[in-house]
Amino acid sequence: MRRRDFLRSLAAGAAALVAPAVLAGEAARRLDIVSRTLDINGKAAKVFGLTQPDGTQGLILDAASGFNLRLANRLDQATLIHWHGLTPPWPMDGVPDNPKPMLQPGEKRAYSFPLARGGTNWMHAHTLQEQNLLAAPLIIHTSEDRTRDEQEIVILLHDFSFTPAPQLLATLIGKPTSGGMDMSGMDMSGMSMSGTDLNDIDYDAYLANDRTLADPQIVRVEKRGRVRLRIINGATGTAFTITTGKPIGTLVAVDGHPVEPLNGHMFPIAMGQRIDVVVDLPSGGGSFPILALREGGRERGGIVLATAGAAIGKLPVRGATRGAVVGLDVERLLRARFPLVPKPADRRFALKLTGSMAPYSWAMVSDRPLRVKSGERVEIVLENASMMTHPIHLHGHSFQVVAINGTSIKGAVRDTVIVPAMARVTVAFDADNPGHWPLHCHHLYHMVTGMMSYVGYEDAG
Repeated sequence: MRRRDFLRSLAAGAAALVAPAVLAGEAARRLDIVSRTLDINGKAAKVFGLTQPDGTQGLILDAASGFNLRLANRLDQATLIHWHGLTPPWPMDGVPDNPKPMLQPGEKRAYSFPLARGGTNWMHAHTLQEQNLLAAPLIIHTSEDRTRDEQEIVILLHDFSFTPAPQLLATLIGKPTSGGMDMSGMDMSGMSMSGTDLNDIDYDAYLANDRTLADPQIVRVEKRGRVRLRIINGATGTAFTITTGKPIGTLVAVDGHPVEPLNGHMFPIAMGQRIDVVVDLPSGGGSFPILALREGGRERGGIVLATAGAAIGKLPVRGATRGAVVGLDVERLLRARFPLVPKPADRRFALKLTGSMAPYSWAMVSDRPLRVKSGERVEIVLENASMMTHPIHLHGHSFQVVAINGTSIKGAVRDTVIVPAMARVTVAFDADNPGHWPLHCHHLYHMVTGMMSYVGYEDAG
């Protein structure tokens, strides 16, 4: 039996959370914003969800069919969904009042636009509701995806708290800490920080596909099978390192964009980022945990790949060692398979990331307004003058990483890049999607306390 035939027979086959795509010409898909109840650490947790009519979380779409969706708000509160990684027309981006208002309870809204490419993306609220799991995978398949002889597994990571998000935010704003000193005059790009500098919040649980490592999802796989892990960091305030254990993983895409293959056992992933890792399983079979290690902490989440009949041991939620600091070592090695066409920048901006833990306040300070024109090549130098790492995400576009700490590279094409404390990362993109686009830190609590700017088009309607 070919692996592909075997995979079709598996209930866990195509993805962990999402169901197959419609074909071109079919009616619009329906997606409901709902409330759900999960069992987390033995307690009932009421969370949000993005479900299809059959209850499946998230979506798989066909790139050739385009994005054709009817979104319905089944909650008793207003909300809106951002299509993270896609490049829709500006009115369909999904940021409240930029320019469309929130969806009111019971309201429906239609979305329709072409899909530029395939890849691993996701969708989430652009409000504090994101903390309460208002997020789901959004996978775009191409004809190449459909012909690969591999099993596809989607992993959505999240950090969960029983404390409501507004209360978490209020605690952060009022919490005294020693992290508020001014370090703007010091070169600390290579500094390794302690755990208290890495994580603003100690969460109650770290989830992979809605489950903790105490009761992980078990995905059945084939001996000697090839698995593509589509991993999404949907956490609001936690970066992770992904470990593949004994099997070697091959990083083949970041943020939905192919990169030159990079082999290893450990791969960093910050909030908002996605990675595709291909793993060839050994011939002898067995169980293979895929773990997400919390940055600077011993807490872990993950799933388990297991062949038929394999013994599956208990995995402690807390590991023996702390998770690594997520930095730029891997980013320096990444090379885009389909880079931007080389050309000089028409406009270049300097954007400083500032803020501190006390007072809990964050900001983006530009040397001038981020105004562009259609057709221009734009470069933005992201300089972090704070003591926290910031994953910076640009809506409506993909960019290429072209320099790190002043050293030019032909890096990955992506939409979210981390900028460690006292580091500089330069990104370049083509202004090809008019609008007023958010550029922000994907740490939720940094964003809502000020680390958000906009790239505006001078020729936008």
